[in-house]
Amino acid sequence: MATGKVRYWAAAKEAAGVAEEVFEADTLDQLMMKITGNREELARVVRRSSFLVNGDPVGKREHSSVILPEGAVVEILPPFAGG
Repeated sequence: MATGKVRYWAAAKEAAGVAEEVFEADTLDQLMMKITGNREELARVVRRSSFLVNGDPVGKREHSSVILPEGAVVEILPPFAGG
């Protein structure tokens, strides 16, 4: 299982209660399940967020197909300015 760091921005940071945390997950889908597991507000924010993995946009790819390499940095970007 890959380890890395997830960074939260704006509303995601507020909902998570931290700016970043370490994770263990093989795919973006696994990571999303782990970080939202008892955090309802974070789950709500994540559903409408976009994601970067090592600076590259995930776009509309299925999260289960996004493989997280060892040492990955995943950034969660909620819509800004009502977008």
